[in-house]
Amino acid sequence: MAELGPQDHIVLGLIARHGPLTPYELKARLEESVDYFWPIPHAQLYRVPPRLAEQGLLREEAEEGGRRRRVFHLTDAGQAELTRWLADPSAPPPETRDPAQLKLFFADLGAQGDVVGLARAQAAEHRRWLDLYRKLRAEIDPEDNVGAVSRARILQLGIRHEQAYVEFWEELAAHPDGHAAGS
Repeated sequence: MAELGPQDHIVLGLIARHGPLTPYELKARLEESVDYFWPIPHAQLYRVPPRLAEQGLLREEAEEGGRRRRVFHLTDAGQAELTRWLADPSAPPPETRDPAQLKLFFADLGAQGDVVGLARAQAAEHRRWLDLYRKLRAEIDPEDNVGAVSRARILQLGIRHEQAYVEFWEELAAHPDGHAAGS
């Protein structure tokens, strides 16, 4: 079997959590969950399930009539792979591809005002994410047994992550010379 990537485990996990799904339904489930921190191009959500079905991790069922949608079901082998992946406590190093961090790295090549503008814009952007994560966290129904605890955990991580970003960018906007009180 070929090495599985994060997008493969996302598809397996979403189908394990929500039951059989079409690629379109996968897209909707992705957008309401992991898309906030692990976006996948929608075209991949139409390619990944058939590939996983070829590997025996999903079973494809085509509707006979109507739109002839392709519905993907988790197989025992798919559940075993998902269980194996979840049981492995190791994870590769995180990937950060943040255009603002790139601009900050090269900021000494531009004007000092660019850093202040960048910092203010980033503080505002991260405040929007912080507000969104807090709103989503507050909307979790504790009676929802389908992933409520997992959603609460990941949103708490997102909240703390965004709080740190807001604090950093606000401090940089106030002290672009790097001589902030807490440095």
